[in-house]
Amino acid sequence: MKEIGTGLALWKPQLAQLALRKSPPQEVAEHEEGAARELTLRVLSEIVGPSSQKRLRVRLWDGSYWPDNAPPTNAPTSIAATLVLNHPGALREMLLANTELALAEAYLHGDIDVEGDLEAAFELVDVIANRTGGWSRELSIAHWLKKLPPRADGKESCRSANLRELRDSPERDRAAFQFHYDLSNDFFGLWLDSAKAYSCAYFQTEAAGLEKAQAHKMDTICRKLGLRPGDRLMDVGCGWGALIMHAALYYGVRATGITVSARQAECAQHRIDALGLRNCVEVRLQDYREVKGNQEYDAVVNIGMLGHVGRRNLPSYFGVMNRILKPGGLFLTEAIGTGAVPLIQPAQYEDSFMDKYVFPDAVLVSAAETIQEALAEGLEVRDLENLRPHYALTLRHWVGRLEARHKEALNHVSESVYRSWRLYLAGSAHRFKTGQLAGYQTVFVKSQPSGQGTVPLNRAQWYQDEYDLRASGLRTSRK
Repeated sequence: MKEIGTGLALWKPQLAQLALRKSPPQEVAEHEEGAARELTLRVLSEIVGPSSQKRLRVRLWDGSYWPDNAPPTNAPTSIAATLVLNHPGALREMLLANTELALAEAYLHGDIDVEGDLEAAFELVDVIANRTGGWSRELSIAHWLKKLPPRADGKESCRSANLRELRDSPERDRAAFQFHYDLSNDFFGLWLDSAKAYSCAYFQTEAAGLEKAQAHKMDTICRKLGLRPGDRLMDVGCGWGALIMHAALYYGVRATGITVSARQAECAQHRIDALGLRNCVEVRLQDYREVKGNQEYDAVVNIGMLGHVGRRNLPSYFGVMNRILKPGGLFLTEAIGTGAVPLIQPAQYEDSFMDKYVFPDAVLVSAAETIQEALAEGLEVRDLENLRPHYALTLRHWVGRLEARHKEALNHVSESVYRSWRLYLAGSAHRFKTGQLAGYQTVFVKSQPSGQGTVPLNRAQWYQDEYDLRASGLRTSRK
């Protein structure tokens, strides 16, 4: 999922508005562990709602539990996750700075851990944000958090973005893209499917496996684009080449993919050579602004790259897509945008967890923005589908596969990088599940004088399992 990086919504609870309803405890010595425990329990009782206590429990550094001290074996079966406070000052590290970034860094640095379902822990984040944001009393818990002891040892540095180029310039866009994708091909291979499709899968049922769902997704895209043998296809932001190879193998097209990630391009080329597709598939290390030519492609696709383009560059981006398409050609784009449920915190990514550790400069591009910019360039919208439930399912598969191979992941990335990706994937799954994020897949057609297009009258042939694509026997079924 390339842009799936914009999928983690920012949380910044209004702790400055939070009031303790009980009388303040006696002054707590800075390193008095017993007093720190008492204060931690009181703060937890204030900021965590009763409903969250049914799903999440907290384990303190001394092995005791909140909201009760029953051992884990006696815990209710409804408990989905355990938040672990690893030292007496853990809540201080999490909450005192009053930012989403501090909350995330408490996890990255090991002040806290989450055992069990990390996605479920984000339910607690939303509850706290809603409770604190809705209170009107002006007493603050910052005074009490300061009484908790600071972290005794130093914090290990984490890999973070430090972009110095001009915003929205080709140089900065390339640096931001490479920060996310040039980690390690082997790291991504641990939790993606065998085709290395890093985008939302398409599930025929919730029980369908990731491999089948990703193959079905690529089939659906090829059908929506109306691909036929001999067609020319351009994939803008092709990743590791999953779609262009699939389209060549099963639909007989001549496919070109572009990416600004050298590691992706190298990996894709090796896979193309291994499949014997060099005569019909190519990968270029190229920015979309560097694509030359006019009316060369029957179809163009962009899966998840739109969030990297930037709002300022959207007009020029759609201008390039329109220029390289043949009249009557189809353009399919898929992007993450805000959903029907408002984000807990507006999506302002500067100095955020996502911007610093996962997806620098990424933006949420709404369906309205996408359509508006495409229409301005003469592209007609013909279909729009929200893949929100499919995104949530895909992310759950990814985070489960990543967690299952934690030790292997550490052969390729640091523990803090592993934690940042676990946090990003699980948090995104929660935002899609709750409707705070959505995934919009839109099909456009380039107008032609005759007024005719290649979009079918109905969607039936896009989604049925068996459909005669007249692909000269290249593809019969993907069941």
